[in-house]
Amino acid sequence: MRIAVKVAFVGALLMLGGCSLFAGKKPSNPPAPLVEFTQSLKVRQAWTLSIGSASIFTFSPVAANGSIYAASADGTVARLDGLTGAVAWRINAGTHLTGGVGSDGNTVAVAGEKGVLLAFDAQGKKRWQAQASSEILSAPAVGQGLVIVCSLDNRIAAYDADTGERRWAVLRTLPSLTLRSAPGVLVLPQATFLALPGGRLSALNLTNGGPWWEMAIGDPRGTTELERIADASGTPVIIGRQVCAVAYQGRVGCFDAGSGTAHWAKPFSSDVGIGADERTIFAVNENGAVSAFALDSGAVVWQNKQLANRVLTTPAVLGNSVVVGDFEGYIHFLSREDGSLIARVRADSSAVLPNPIVVGSNVIFQTKAGTLIAFATE
Repeated sequence: MRIAVKVAFVGALLMLGGCSLFAGKKPSNPPAPLVEFTQSLKVRQAWTLSIGSASIFTFSPVAANGSIYAASADGTVARLDGLTGAVAWRINAGTHLTGGVGSDGNTVAVAGEKGVLLAFDAQGKKRWQAQASSEILSAPAVGQGLVIVCSLDNRIAAYDADTGERRWAVLRTLPSLTLRSAPGVLVLPQATFLALPGGRLSALNLTNGGPWWEMAIGDPRGTTELERIADASGTPVIIGRQVCAVAYQGRVGCFDAGSGTAHWAKPFSSDVGIGADERTIFAVNENGAVSAFALDSGAVVWQNKQLANRVLTTPAVLGNSVVVGDFEGYIHFLSREDGSLIARVRADSSAVLPNPIVVGSNVIFQTKAGTLIAFATE
């Protein structure tokens, strides 16, 4: 289990443990050994790039209009071709970064130390700088003319993508203890969907930040504060008219995107997000078991426990495979149909960061040591 805890905002934010949830630390329980199997899927490295160390933070690339944007803790921000890895530009933001990167292809946003929010245009020229209320660990979400961030004090703020002027801000109650994580923000034409501390999945009006609906996917339970941590994890996923999400010590489920009405929800605990295709939700529990759930009913389609305690990433779907990275830099390809292991490759020897992306025929991972790498299947 990867966990760092945080005391509520009372005058100042105090961090216990001093490390990020995604710092790439080793598992607390013995990891499952890598089992031998016959590789039935051919995987090749499409390209690789050294982007810079993530330090104690989490970074993941983002795709927009055929380009990949990536960043690292030393301030590096780069744009490259998603299929070939060719670098269009590479700049330094002028400050250390704690989260990023977000882009819609026109605006590129990253989070700097002490809550600084920086925006660049698609050519890497600085457009504006703004100050958030506290540290930002999540990648900014960019879309519909806005840059939206969720800061560590649980304040959600939207900034004009062209000028940096703050459009609205909403402060949410912060639980006594939460995962020191990077909850995801998803922007759609009329609303933004957020995974929040306290196990809440929230939909806000893009115009003014007003609540559209809110659903609990993790109800705090137990007698101690640690037992009562129930934070939503990763970034919500939209499939048709459903929004699906997962929580630590909570549930995995799918809800009506317009009303929040639950289609199904099942007990589950994960500190990373979910992957999905048109008929299945893929999730990794806190012990490293990978599960597939039917999108329409939540029925368990399959489960693979061979990667137990290997600190897995959010699953990505590539062709007929489900792909996850682990704490030793290995990338595991599982059959989308039955969950069996069908291929394994390695990015480097450091932990793979939680949020891979798929661009065309490539699945792209970023590691703690700074490797940005794309794999394709044949």
